[in-house]
Amino acid sequence: MDTAKKILTLEDLVTRLGKVRKSGQKIVFTNGCFDIMHVGHVRYLADARSEGDLLVVGLNSDASVRIIKGDKRPIVRQNHRAEVLASLGCVNFIVIFDEPDPLKLIQTLKPDVLVKGEDWTEDEIVGAESVKSLGGKIVRISFVEESSTTAIIEKIIQRYRGD
Repeated sequence: MDTAKKILTLEDLVTRLGKVRKSGQKIVFTNGCFDIMHVGHVRYLADARSEGDLLVVGLNSDASVRIIKGDKRPIVRQNHRAEVLASLGCVNFIVIFDEPDPLKLIQTLKPDVLVKGEDWTEDEIVGAESVKSLGGKIVRISFVEESSTTAIIEKIIQRYRGD
């Protein structure tokens, strides 16, 4: 599939998912900034996809990332982050959202499975109650040690400074 065809507006995604639901496929949703892609992201997304038939990634917009991570982030612009995500075979669709959390997006998309990292307890996961109230499930996925965007950025800064 052409990567551009995976990056959809919310309206187009809702239409696509309506067709998917009619076919009985299980929709998995996760979200994040995915600023500098690394092995932890790739493994996380592959594991998320294994929880159903189709993986939708809610991608925080540049404005949303700045709210969450501060003015120096993101490093990579949203359209480039979306294109990298779209190139992964395990990702079916990407939708960019501006809010600091994906609650409205989750409530609109109504996924069958909501996936987050193990650093979130189930009661902290935004949208968990909404998904469970519709009969869906919450899955927490373990992290790959020593792989985080923040750690990568820090390592680059240290090497640049000669630390």
